[in-house]
Order: sequence, then structure tokens, then C-alpha cells
Amino acid sequence: MSNVVIVGAQWGDEGKGKVVDLYTEHADVVVRFGGGANAGHTLVVNGEKLVTHLIPSGVLRKGVRCVLGDGMVVHPGVLLEEMADLKARGLLQDDKDLLIGEKAHVILPIHTLIDGLREQQKGALGTTKRGIGPAYESKVGRRGIRMGDLLRPERLPALVERTLDEAAPLIRHLGGTPPTAAEILADLEDKAARLGRYIGDAARYVYGEIRKGRSVLFEGAQGALLDIDHGTYPFVTSSSTTAGGACSGTGIGPTEIDSVIGIAKAYTTRVGAGPVPTELEGDAGARLREAGAEFGATTGRPRRCGWLDVAALRVAVRLNGMTGLAITKLDVLGGMGPLKVCVGYQVTDAGGRVEDRDELPLDPGDIVAARPIYEDVAGWDAVTREVREVADLPVAARKYVSRIEALTGVEVVLLSVGPGRAETMVIKHPFR
Repeated sequence: MSNVVIVGAQWGDEGKGKVVDLYTEHADVVVRFGGGANAGHTLVVNGEKLVTHLIPSGVLRKGVRCVLGDGMVVHPGVLLEEMADLKARGLLQDDKDLLIGEKAHVILPIHTLIDGLREQQKGALGTTKRGIGPAYESKVGRRGIRMGDLLRPERLPALVERTLDEAAPLIRHLGGTPPTAAEILADLEDKAARLGRYIGDAARYVYGEIRKGRSVLFEGAQGALLDIDHGTYPFVTSSSTTAGGACSGTGIGPTEIDSVIGIAKAYTTRVGAGPVPTELEGDAGARLREAGAEFGATTGRPRRCGWLDVAALRVAVRLNGMTGLAITKLDVLGGMGPLKVCVGYQVTDAGGRVEDRDELPLDPGDIVAARPIYEDVAGWDAVTREVREVADLPVAARKYVSRIEALTGVEVVLLSVGPGRAETMVIKHPFR
């Protein structure tokens, strides 16, 4: 028995879905613990591409139960569309394959409306416009609607009226027209009829499986540097994306966690606004973007690309208590010539004092005033996507990986040289 948390170690899009898919070969339950349809986990199996947004990436493994944890925000319509697509592919054939936490919050039409209207305003954060932030605002404001409420028609109308009463003035202020309570209720009643049999007490179920000695994999969304508390605020998501979120988002205690694996690309990417100190501009950035096919799985937006930021990785290691690193897209750096790795920052404070830091400053103002400290690293020319053993990688590629281990203090337990299952080398398996 082993319980493993998988988290992103950068700004998201690190390849968590692929790693979760691989690791769930030895898992009994996969639980998504935060976020919503703003996540896009891409899976490639036998040349076929599948992108999941809400359902955990373990869905491809027969006999593995997928759980949407209580820390999530769920858009019922998006979930039903995703379920229909998966069923058409021969997946989710048994109702027991999926469990939706009754305490997960519902993303309502007013939430997506508010999100979209805000993104039209000056100084927008660059969200996915999926209603994630507004839904979490309703949750924290104690006026949210939970998935379990969909099964209680006697009180659902009052909950909708209360939420709409507070949201309507904001929607009008932003230039929009709020829907009516009747429209929202009609939509929810239809979705509840189709989703009701999947909704239940996810926290109790997961705890029970752990007590039975089953192996549970906790799947994170986004990345550690987008954490609402510990990321590059305000350019963050609205949920807890670090390993601690696995506990609060699923209702299990921290002593149940055996290991934490952080996923990081061999370079740095980010979607949306916010600082990326190692970002490559012009042709260099475009070349890396094209080689890595760096376009958002959820939005299709081009990702900002740059050199690997180990100083940022150190923050993620500390925040998550990582026991292992999984490095993806190592093949993309092949043929890129001499490489650079950011190993720290030189920061000038308000008084003009200069100091070196071994971690990325998380305050955006400090980041703007910081200068990356780079270390030159040899590149390699060989194509690595056919490699199946670490020993067969180019010497420079192996040294690159070893340098990451030395600079972060965490061993690399997985290496990926392509999107497929066969293109991933599992060095040390957390479930074995």
C-alpha cells in the first residue's frame, strides 16, 4: 500500500496527466483534489490523444476508480460532455468508475459570465474564463452551491436565489446581463438528473480505501507557483495546488501521504499573465515553443517559454516536501545548442542593497527587480525520443539531469522524452 501525491512543480502544464496515467498502473484509486476545468491533462496512448479537464487521468486504467474531490469546483455541463466523450471511447462503462464529491462546489453560469467579463477589463489576469475564480469566491463567501445540493431540490431554489442576488449587481457593473433564477434552476435540475447517481461522500470513501490497504494517487492541477497562498500572487489560480491541498481537498490527514512527486519540464513555460524571469523572447522563445508544441491544452493559447528555473523549482520542493522529481520533455532541448539554467537571483531592495537568493522571489514586485543568475550547461544534438534507458541518453543530457538533482537536492525518479507511455523512463516507482 502506498499513497502518492502528484503535483506540478512550475506554473502548470508540466505533464502531470501523463505521469498520473503511468503511475496508476499500480493504483486502486485516483483522486483529483483541486481546481476545475481550467486544467487540461493530455494523455497519448497508442498514438491516440485524449485531454481530460475534470476527470482524473487514471480514467484510462480499468479497475481504477476516479474521484472528483471535495476541493474541486465542477461545471456540470463540462463534466457531462467529458463523460460522454470518455464513454464513447469505451471508458467509464460502470457507474462505479466515477465518484463526485458531494462537497465539491458547482460552477454556475453566473461564475463563467463574471470571469469572462472581468477578462475584458483593463489589467485582466489572463484566466481561462471557465468561472474558476468566481466559483471559489462564492465558496469562501459561504454562498456557494455544492454538488450534494443538486440532490436536494427542496432547498436548491433558495440557494440559487441567494447566490444570484449577490452576483447580479456585479454582473451589471461589469456590463453584462445576469440570467434569471429560473434559467439557472432549469439547467441545474437537468444536470442533477444525469449526475445524481455519481455524487457521494468522497472523503469517507477515500479514507475507507486507505484503511483497507488500497493504493491511492492524489492528482493535482496547475502548478505549485500558482498556489493561491504561496504562488506568484496575484498571478495565481484560486485553489491550493501544493501537496497540502491534497489533504484539504480530499478530507484525509497528512500522515496518510507516503510520497510527493513533483513534475517539471526540462525548461520553463507559463500561460497567461505574470512574471517569467527566464522567458526567451523572439526567435529563441518561438523555437522552443514550436519544438515543445507549447500551446495550452484547455485554451490553445501559446505558452511563454524560457530556460529552466531551478531557483523556482527550489520553492516548489520546499512548499511540497517533494520526495522525487519527474522531468518531462527532455527531448525538446535536443539540438537547442548551449543551454542555460537559472540557479538563483540577484535582488536589489528599496534601499539599493543587493543580495543573492537561491530561490525565486515570489512577490511580483521583487521579481521585476531581480536578475536571474545563470549557469551555462552543455547541450546535445542527438534525438532522444527513441531512448528507453537512461544509460542510452546522450552524456550531456544525463549530466543535465544530474545537475538538476544536485541543485534541487531531490532525486529524479522519472524522465520523459516524448508524449507516449513508451517514451517515459520510470527510474523509481512510488508504488513499488
